[in-house]
Amino acid sequence: MQEAMPNVGPGVSCGMICRAALLLAGSLLVGGCAPTDPATQPDVAIPASCRPPAPFTIQHPAWATNASLYQVNVRQYTPEGTFRAFEKHLPRLQKMGVGILWLMPVQPIGQEKRKGTLGSQYSLRDYRTVNPEFGSLADLQHLIAEAHRLKMHVILDWVANHTSWDSELSRQHPDWFTHDAQGHFVPPVADWQDVIDLDYAQPGLRQYMTQSMAYWVKDVGFDGFRCDVAGLVPTDFWNATRAELTKIKPVFMLAEWDELHDPPFLKKGEFTPHTHLLEKAFDATYALRLHYLIDSIAQGKRPVAALPPYFAAERRRYPAGVYLMNFTSSHDVNSWDNPEGIRLGANAQAFAVLTTLLPGIPLVYSGQEAASTRKLRFFDKDTIRWNGYPLNAFYAALLHLKQRSAALRNGDACAKFTILPAPAECFAFERASGDGQARVWTVINLGAQPQTLARPAELVTDAFADVGSPLEGPTLSVPAHGWRVLTTKKP
Repeated sequence: MQEAMPNVGPGVSCGMICRAALLLAGSLLVGGCAPTDPATQPDVAIPASCRPPAPFTIQHPAWATNASLYQVNVRQYTPEGTFRAFEKHLPRLQKMGVGILWLMPVQPIGQEKRKGTLGSQYSLRDYRTVNPEFGSLADLQHLIAEAHRLKMHVILDWVANHTSWDSELSRQHPDWFTHDAQGHFVPPVADWQDVIDLDYAQPGLRQYMTQSMAYWVKDVGFDGFRCDVAGLVPTDFWNATRAELTKIKPVFMLAEWDELHDPPFLKKGEFTPHTHLLEKAFDATYALRLHYLIDSIAQGKRPVAALPPYFAAERRRYPAGVYLMNFTSSHDVNSWDNPEGIRLGANAQAFAVLTTLLPGIPLVYSGQEAASTRKLRFFDKDTIRWNGYPLNAFYAALLHLKQRSAALRNGDACAKFTILPAPAECFAFERASGDGQARVWTVINLGAQPQTLARPAELVTDAFADVGSPLEGPTLSVPAHGWRVLTTKKP
C-alpha cells in the first residue's frame, strides 16, 4: 500500500482483461467460474525488502499472506452449538476460500453476575479448560486437526483483560486483580458488570497468562489469537508473549484495537493513540475508524468523498505494509448495532467488495453468507438461519480472488494502492503488485442509478463472471448499488 492518490488522471492503465456479463443491480453472475482450490495454494512469504520499516519488526507467517479471516460463533452456528457440529461446515468454508478461522472463546463461562441464560463468552471462569457447552477438548482438537488437513489455520479469541467474578484466578490469586478503595474487585468498564479487571503490574499474572496462551498453541494446536480489547493490556506484555509463542511455531495475532479510533467505552482522556501494538506483537488490528465511516456513508451521514481522507489518515498512522482488518460485521456489530443488511441496506454487498479488496485482511462473520438480517442474541442460544447460503458464491468469488492475486497480499509494502477518479456516488481504486504484473481494479456504486466509467485501456477479466466475449468500447457500466472488479488475466 502506498499513499492514497485521489487526483490520478482518467487515463489509467490497469494491465487487465475483461470477460463478460454485467452485474445486474449488484447481483452475482458466476457462470463457468472455476476458482483454484485454496488447499493447493502455496504459502507466500513477503520478501524482507517489502516489509514495513523499523520499529515494525513483526514476522508475519507466510500462510497469512493471502488469507482472509472467518469468525466462528460456535454457540449460534448450529442447533447443537458444538465443535463437532460446526466441523461439518469446514469443507464448505475451505471451498469458499477461508484461510484463517477465528473461534470465539472456548473456555467455561462464569456464573456470578452472568448476563442472560448462557452468559458472555468473554466472561471466562477458567483459562485452561474447555466449555462443556461446546464439547470436549478432544472434540476441539479434532476440529483444529481437520481444519489443518484442509490447509486452513485456526486462532482463538483470547480475553486477557478481565475474568468472570467467580473465576479460578479470582479465588486463587485475588492479588492479581484491580481493587477499589474498599478492596473490592472492579469491572474494567462500568457497563461490563459480569467481569472484573486484571492488574498487569503483577509479574505472576503475566507469567500465568503467557503460559496459558502457550498451552493452547503447543498442546491444543491453535495457530494464534484474536485478542479482546488488546489496547487495555500493556503492550510490553504482548511483545514478550508474542516472542514466546513464536518459539513454538509461527503464529498470527489480531488485536481488537485501532489507533485511529477512540473507543466509546473509555472515559475522556483515557484513550492513547500510541499503543505500538503492531510493531512487535500483532500482525493486524481492527480498522475500526473505517468501519464506522462505512456505516455513516451507508446511512447518508457522510459522503463517499470522506473515504480518500480516511486512507490518507490511515497511511499517516500506519506505514505501508502494516495492515488492518476490514469488515462489515462481527459478533459485536451484529448483536449490538445490527446485521449489515440493515445497517448498510442496499449497499451491503458493495461494501463487502470494498472491505475485502482494500489493503488489509478481510473478515467474514458467521451468517454473512446466509444474508441474515437477524441480530443474534449475545447471552442466549439463537441459532443462525442459513437459508441455503445465498451469498456463499458471492463471498467465494471475493475470497478466492484475494487468495490467488499477488496484488492483494497482506503486509506487502511494495504493493501499490491508488484511488481513482469516479462519479460522486462511486469509489474506485486499483491495487497492483510491486512489479506491476498483477492488478485488481475495483469500483463500487453506492447510488440508486447506474454509472458509466472509463474502462481501463487494456483487456481485463471480470472477477465475478467468466462467460461471453470481452467487453468492447471505452466505457464500463456499474449497476446501482453494485460493483465491478477487473483483474489481470493471471492475477
